[in-house]
Amino acid sequence: MAHDTQHINKQRQNLDAFDEIWVFGYGSLIYKVDFPYLKSSVAHLYGYERRFWQGSHDHRGTPENPGRVLTLTPVPQARCFGRAFQVEREVFDHLDHREKNGYLREIVEIELVTENRIVEGLVYIASPENAAFLGEASSDDIARQIYHSSGPSGPNRDYVFQLADALREHNEIDAHVFDIESAICRIHEQK
Repeated sequence: MAHDTQHINKQRQNLDAFDEIWVFGYGSLIYKVDFPYLKSSVAHLYGYERRFWQGSHDHRGTPENPGRVLTLTPVPQARCFGRAFQVEREVFDHLDHREKNGYLREIVEIELVTENRIVEGLVYIASPENAAFLGEASSDDIARQIYHSSGPSGPNRDYVFQLADALREHNEIDAHVFDIESAICRIHEQK
């Protein structure tokens, strides 16, 4: 079942303590920016990889048929591509709602590639302890669940296709995302 983390996130960090607030996006925030921001940068987060291990009961699925969306999992020496956005504090009302299904804000070091510097910023991560976490599965099983899931934000497979296209536009290779995309295409071809 869904786990609303909005109240928890509002208490996690003192946003007033940041001279500038950056948030790192590694999934739909790469291609769907629906909030105001001051600046954006191509960015990297080190020590994490994207995985379709988080359930989506509110955007790309339903409580009865959850979709799968990305979270980050710790992997030494890994580099995760994304986009970072410098935002005002008020934007977190929107972001906390958008990422409410099990995600918690974490403080991380973000490499701002465009600005050639490293900043302390925030990222939303859904850990295995949250109620919506689905965990590891084979690429085929993940693809089947995604293929057959849809929610208020549309078909779950569109999330995968849009992310894969955005990664290609940036010349980024993510084997996990591309494996899931290929598996979804195979399911579609068999229909």
